[in-house]
Amino acid sequence: MTQNPLAPVLDPALDLAATSIDLTRQICDAQSVSGNEGALADAIEHALADSAHLEIIRDGDTIVARTNLGRAKRVVIAGHIDTVPLNNNLPTRFETLDGVDYLWGRGTVDMKAGVAVQLKLAAELASPAVDVTWIWYDHEEVSAALNGLGRLSRNRPDLVAADFAILGEPSNSQVEGGCNGTIHVEIRALGLRAHSARAWVGENAIHKIAPVLRILADYQPREVEVDGLVYREGLNAVGVSGGIAGNVIPDEAKVLVNYRFAPSRTADEALAHIEELFPGYEITEVDRAEGARPGLTAPLAQEFLAAVGAEARPKYGWTDVARFSAMGIPAVNYGPGDPLKAHADDERVALSQITECENALRSWLDTPAG
Repeated sequence: MTQNPLAPVLDPALDLAATSIDLTRQICDAQSVSGNEGALADAIEHALADSAHLEIIRDGDTIVARTNLGRAKRVVIAGHIDTVPLNNNLPTRFETLDGVDYLWGRGTVDMKAGVAVQLKLAAELASPAVDVTWIWYDHEEVSAALNGLGRLSRNRPDLVAADFAILGEPSNSQVEGGCNGTIHVEIRALGLRAHSARAWVGENAIHKIAPVLRILADYQPREVEVDGLVYREGLNAVGVSGGIAGNVIPDEAKVLVNYRFAPSRTADEALAHIEELFPGYEITEVDRAEGARPGLTAPLAQEFLAAVGAEARPKYGWTDVARFSAMGIPAVNYGPGDPLKAHADDERVALSQITECENALRSWLDTPAG
């Protein structure tokens, strides 16, 4: 039986003294499908209430915890607390596959393992080398208009201001800089209805849309170097519709196209590229999100890379680092979990990656104040 995707959550309690692995399990078992984050937000707020070194602020179901130590630099470290719906993948369980120990279940990768690491460090690091604003936000997995980080930046932009930002999106505990932008457009062809037994008196819109599919199938995506990282683009049909009945020549057909473009392009330039590829068709933009350049030239980013000891990679999918980039804040993705397992029914995170991520962040942040 498929689980209720919005099953109630009854007062989850979080033990911030537990290991980051056990804390990940606690947070994941506190189901928080988008729109149902309230109980987990309450639990986070309650768990941090006795942390005298943190100022706690709440905006809806977004929790902000920040140090105010007068450091010369401030870093935002953020993660979302919602997940996509369940599909028989809670409660969590430990399992071993091919000699690797995993925690299995919804949210383990995207992105509660990262949130667990952040919560543990927020509670334990009373005197980090930089001032830190920790942000755990709601509604990331749904419409951008509902995004808690976006709402916070509108309501309290002062809380998002920083010299550098780290987003705990799954990156196999490697640093992934920036992100591709994304745009969806609808390409439409018009025809003339007729009875399919007398097709010659009509004009088949589905046939007219066929060249669009050929162009997409033959399209060779660019690989674009941006500030030392190579981003791979993608242009794909993600939906096709047309026809009203089995005996009617269709008078309309549509293809929904998604273009993932390198952060060297703006969304306006991405739209112009699509229009160049499909002249003569009616093109309607559905949504867009700008990409983000890697942000790896900032001094704090360089220090972070050195502390983590990793070679930066590009982020192909869109993430909220783009929100920071739009505010002029260099930002990277860094968190445990394989992005290929995000949203998967067999979502699972390697336990070693949780520990690795915690140790690296702790090493970077846990320097006595000078």
